[in-house]
Amino acid sequence: MRTFADKLVNILQRQLHPVYLLFGGEPLLIQESRTHIEQRAKADGFSEVFRFAITTQTDWNEIFDACNAMSLFAEKKIIELELPESGVNQAISKQLLSVQQMLNPDVILLVQGSKLTKSQENAKWFKALESHGLWVSCLTPDAQRLPQFVMQRCNQMGLKPDSEAVQMLAQWHEGNLLALTQSLEKLCLLYPDGVLTLVRIESALSRHNHFTAFNWIDAMLAGKAKRSQRILRELHNEGIEAVILLRTLQKELNTLMSYKQALHQQSLQQIFDQYRVWNNKRPLYTAALNRHTPQALYAMVCTLANAEHTAKTDYDNSVWPILTQLTLDMSIQKHP
Repeated sequence: MRTFADKLVNILQRQLHPVYLLFGGEPLLIQESRTHIEQRAKADGFSEVFRFAITTQTDWNEIFDACNAMSLFAEKKIIELELPESGVNQAISKQLLSVQQMLNPDVILLVQGSKLTKSQENAKWFKALESHGLWVSCLTPDAQRLPQFVMQRCNQMGLKPDSEAVQMLAQWHEGNLLALTQSLEKLCLLYPDGVLTLVRIESALSRHNHFTAFNWIDAMLAGKAKRSQRILRELHNEGIEAVILLRTLQKELNTLMSYKQALHQQSLQQIFDQYRVWNNKRPLYTAALNRHTPQALYAMVCTLANAEHTAKTDYDNSVWPILTQLTLDMSIQKHP
């Protein structure tokens, strides 16, 4: 069974599962989900917590012993496994399957890790654990879901923002939920009546956007010119190296050109299946492929190559104006 982090509290009120899988790229949601599960489990007598950070040096016998320790006088326990950033290799997969086979009513298993790939979702170890419990998605809300997330947080804290305030909070804190939480706590102290307006927010807060190159790429693929330009400006202000953005864009352009070439012999659905493209990325690639001709993509590749050469050899000239133009071309260009 799968749910999102913002639905977890309601589910915990109804039922306690033997296994919880917390996966996603948002540390705040993983931390809060883990806390909610621990509090609910402790209320049911699971008083001991054993935490293990899984590495190549992990002594799995300690974990197995914790799972197996059952007696009339033994405490019910929560066993938490933090998987490595690099993911689950074959050795760890084997051990996780062993842990699953040792589960008993006196143990709640909590496994946390970064964002799952499609192959990891289909892995034997993951399916075995998911069949016994709850998969909690802890992904950062995207730009469309973030206003709803902001409104939900405000309601929980007794804040009453108007629609413009919600949009501003979402825009200022996109990609940085921890800063959003801190800002809302500050607003609670500053405005005991809970009323939030644009004027109040602007006078109390500074921007806390935290974008990545991948947010920039997704905005361009989707054809959102204003958003992609805004993200590029934020990345520039944060001091990201232009070469990193150039190489990231180069990878996406090469991907689009490969898909364009393959379209002569396959349908887009077949191409996506062959390359195992994530479902949430398919509409973005579809939009970009419909918007750009092969000639337009090739022209952008040439411009990008020249920009990278300039970045590496001509330190007196900035490539940011070229990146700005490429961002605009990638977002709206339809013809070569």
